[in-house]
Amino acid sequence: MIEEKPDPLTIFSAWYEEAGKSEPNDPSAMSLATVGPDGTPAVRMVLLKQFDAAGFVFYTNHESRKGQHLLAHPKAALLFHWKSLRRQVRLEGSVAPTTASEADAYFATRDRGSQIGAWASEQSRPLESRFALEKRVAEFGARHLIGKVPRPPHWSGFRLQPLLIEFWQDGAFRLHDRLEYRRPAADQPWTTRTLYP
Repeated sequence: MIEEKPDPLTIFSAWYEEAGKSEPNDPSAMSLATVGPDGTPAVRMVLLKQFDAAGFVFYTNHESRKGQHLLAHPKAALLFHWKSLRRQVRLEGSVAPTTASEADAYFATRDRGSQIGAWASEQSRPLESRFALEKRVAEFGARHLIGKVPRPPHWSGFRLQPLLIEFWQDGAFRLHDRLEYRRPAADQPWTTRTLYP
């Protein structure tokens, strides 16, 4: 059984730490589900960069498909699947952009190649050839040859403030353990319930 705690972040922190030791690649990888203008859902993998009581933070190009979805419909769902631990964590909630200072601070920690790539990639838009991308990388690399690479204005972060967090742990004969935390608003207390598998 999953041991219930007053704060679900206590459980998440412990599971995340365990995943960091056992997952062979990217324990911070999570599925991000958004909704398009016609109501069609879209899902893709992103990387968790920070989490605390304020929410779960990831970064992207705001002009990308996911960025446009989130700016137009600021609600999303996240899913962590740690196969090595046979565990999952689902989150649902509202999304808001990070502050410019937060985005600047994180962007400064990225390696220079990734910083140049953020300028060069017109994420989610059609690419005529690999050469066209490599040419843009070379052009932006030349522009920012000396000194720090500034953060592109279209590149920043989002923070998901969960209203639902569900912990799932594999059980024998598909009798899995499921513990759900739910709250009506971010400033309200959590309620819990155990779910059938």
